[in-house]
Amino acid sequence: MSLITARHPTPAPDATATSADRSTATSTAITTEKPAPARKLARGAGLGVLLALLATVVWSGSFVATRDMADTVPPVQAVFWRWIIALLAVAPFAARPFLRQWRTIRRHLGFVALASLFGVALYNTLVHQAGLTTSASNMGMIMAASPVIMAVYARLGGERLGARRILGMLTAALGVLLLVGKGSLAVDLAAGDLWMFAAALSFASYSALLKRKPAEIDGLAFLFTTFLLGALMLAPAYAVSLTVQGGFTVGPATAGPLLYVGVFSSAVAFFAWNKAIALVGAARAGVVYYLQPVCVALLSYALLGERLGLLGGASMALILGGVALASARGR
Repeated sequence: MSLITARHPTPAPDATATSADRSTATSTAITTEKPAPARKLARGAGLGVLLALLATVVWSGSFVATRDMADTVPPVQAVFWRWIIALLAVAPFAARPFLRQWRTIRRHLGFVALASLFGVALYNTLVHQAGLTTSASNMGMIMAASPVIMAVYARLGGERLGARRILGMLTAALGVLLLVGKGSLAVDLAAGDLWMFAAALSFASYSALLKRKPAEIDGLAFLFTTFLLGALMLAPAYAVSLTVQGGFTVGPATAGPLLYVGVFSSAVAFFAWNKAIALVGAARAGVVYYLQPVCVALLSYALLGERLGLLGGASMALILGGVALASARGR
């Protein structure tokens, strides 16, 4: 008995169709099918830039809040309670993914612990320490050094930056230097400024690590784990601070800033930043981060009365121009 396999007949090409007609049809099909992935990539890149901008604006407010409570809440205690509040804020959304993925997280615990050290424990402690001896404006401006470090990390990782992005970054960096140096490139740094440079290095290291986050770990589970590990890392220093410095009084002057840095600057901003890194990479998100000095300067003027003057306006123009240049997409 023979086995007969049924096949759908393949229609023969139309003999009346010319090669030009067939070529036109083929090119039309390619034209109509190709833009879909491109549009999807463009939407993802646009969303990534918007999320990076959201995180940048929210973090700008945190520098003002940090400076505002610098005289009432010891730095380590402020950071510890910041992450306790952040854990409580994300727990309703992240606790279930964290428990479901615990085995996966445990396999990558070394990576997650390193991200927690740079992004949660070290970075924010350095920021709060800097707030004791420098202004909120300086804090925001010096943090603009972190995109340069992010770009260096990206280049070392094999990412091609391009001439336009490099030129834009240099332009924005020049604006930051002029702003910090009050018109001179010979910058005279206070102790708080040096703490902020260390914070910028720590944050850039965290952002570079995010690009290598294991894909199987859910974003919320990763966020919850870094907050939890960061709080545990800070617990011994918190105990020492309580013993040596004593506690602080909880009232409107301390509760408001702590809630802001815990809920918005930690839970909301870190989630947005992590997602932005996943969509556009640390180097491109870092370009958006250059806007932070502008946001901090405006908030410092509105809320703390810190004035910048004509030089501040010119420096902001350089920063904004550099960001626009570095963010522009080629044809």
